[in-house]
Amino acid sequence: MKIFIVIVWFLIFTKVLFFWAWLWQLKEYHYGRFRAHFETGAFQKASSSFWWIKFPKFTKKIIAILGFGMLFLGLIVFYIFPLKGIAFYLSLFILLCLSPLISSLIVLVFQIPTVILTTRILKKAAKKREKFKNLLVIGITGSYGKTSTKEFLAKILSKKFKVLKTPQHINAEIGIAKIILNQLNRDHQIFICEIGAYERGKIKEVCQMIKPKIGILTGISEQHLSTFGSLENIIKGKYELIESLPSDGLAIFNGQNKYCRELFEKTKIQKKLVRPEDYEFELTGTKLFPWDIENLALTGACAEYLGLKREEIENTLLELESPIKIKKGIQGLNIVDSTYSANPKSVISHLDYLKKMGGKKVIVMPCLIELGKLAREIHKRIGEKIGKVCDLAIITTGDYFKELKASAQKSGMPEDKILLIEKPEQIFEKIKSFCSSEDIILLESRVPKILVKKLIE
Repeated sequence: MKIFIVIVWFLIFTKVLFFWAWLWQLKEYHYGRFRAHFETGAFQKASSSFWWIKFPKFTKKIIAILGFGMLFLGLIVFYIFPLKGIAFYLSLFILLCLSPLISSLIVLVFQIPTVILTTRILKKAAKKREKFKNLLVIGITGSYGKTSTKEFLAKILSKKFKVLKTPQHINAEIGIAKIILNQLNRDHQIFICEIGAYERGKIKEVCQMIKPKIGILTGISEQHLSTFGSLENIIKGKYELIESLPSDGLAIFNGQNKYCRELFEKTKIQKKLVRPEDYEFELTGTKLFPWDIENLALTGACAEYLGLKREEIENTLLELESPIKIKKGIQGLNIVDSTYSANPKSVISHLDYLKKMGGKKVIVMPCLIELGKLAREIHKRIGEKIGKVCDLAIITTGDYFKELKASAQKSGMPEDKILLIEKPEQIFEKIKSFCSSEDIILLESRVPKILVKKLIE
């Protein structure tokens, strides 16, 4: 009987270990993002999913964490098994209650060698970068539009220069360092570097390594407010790129964004304030959309500065492709696939696009995360827009569903047309019964992959 109880306890503790390892990995081992996960209804959702094992991606680090954790559990069993009576059962109970804390401590212990290794890699990358005296580095940061701007710029500049860019969605210091170490060579003339951050100081750290001469600030919003702590910290954090530029550098700002306009005014080095109307690109016949205009304008300003003519830039537009795709789905539906990630601005701009389309309009999205104390207000704004544009809204997480629903109803959306549905199969059936040919569905942020597959196939 005692052995059976220990086996059951061991299995439950193992489930807990797997779950917390998965969650820490999901949040990139970043304490601020991890903490933000529990500022919303995600805590209840995480707890309810306890009985299903969450498998992390099996990297070397995760294998080491799980292996150490299993060994640690074995040692615990070895020491408490000889206990008798109530002492034995009480020990098991206390340890099980402490299992989330113990699991997280095991993960954090492994952060120590990770930090040491990361520091070594960053120093090594910085030393290699120093050898490339003639390399022009373009840094791109902002709360949104980083990846699109980087991809557009790399495509256009590659017509005239040998260009290296960070791969899609790799924008953290360790990923950038590995690109320098593994891919940068003497043939490269330009290195285009997307830089992301969850806290102040990180962009500065990257800039000390890459030494950018041109900085592009794509826009600032409340995205990652919970990890930065305040909007002021976000603004200061993003501005670290501009502060890191040399005196003969160039700072390019998105003139559509009020925070960028304010930062433009305080910048002393050579600078450009770019608005979409400065570059009236013709998008007809291209794979680009209205929401790409701001990023295209920033791209055009940088390319012109580096010697490309407007005509050369326009001729490249046919080769560019928006990261957000419009695909044909079941029943002839038009599917706007924006399922990588989302921020408040992108959601609003995509809804503006939907407004101009024919047919019934449907949005499927989870509540947005890491918005801190402004989360409720932001979801009210999004709900208001949904109510004005959409015929049906399906929200896949309940964190701020009440705010979304209340605002959508105030904008005229019937109560039964904004729904909280978490299961992909139920969402699919609802869409199937509600929509017909040529209706349009916006899939925003991290909706279930199985739903995307069902709708598009």
